Amino acid sequence: MRIGHGYDVHRLVSGRNLILGGVKIEYPLGLQGYSDADVLIHAVMDALLGAAALRDIGYHFPDTDPAYKDTDSRMLLREVGEKISSAGYSVGNIDVTMIAQRPKLKDYIPTMVDNIASDLQISPNQINIKATTEEKMGFTGDGSGMACHCVCLLNEIA
Repeated sequence: MRIGHGYDVHRLVSGRNLILGGVKIEYPLGLQGYSDADVLIHAVMDALLGAAALRDIGYHFPDTDPAYKDTDSRMLLREVGEKISSAGYSVGNIDVTMIAQRPKLKDYIPTMVDNIASDLQISPNQINIKATTEEKMGFTGDGSGMACHCVCLLNEIA
């Protein structure tokens, strides 16, 4: 067994779509970043790569490469899934904590779980996503950004 932790953060800005867990969420602000800035999927990818000792998403998908400009993070997640499998691991479970004052995410979480499960070719019951606020404290609490933590367990493929 191998355990990984991922963390990502992005600033909220106008003129961008808000994409979390591969779901477009109706909100007047979106996350700033080189790709679609899906902070949730980025944290998942970093946790998976970390558990397999395969560095991080910046190493595999650098923001200096035009191929990744505005790219769909779900596509990158599928590539990470392939890298994990090629390294001899399967996903045991993924546990995500999304940190955002608003919008409320509970209605979107089932679709996020289904997206990640589909992209990694695992069962939705191997994924848990929860959302919390920071009681209006800090950059996530004042609505200027969002953050996400993820832990995962990988198992060696026999």
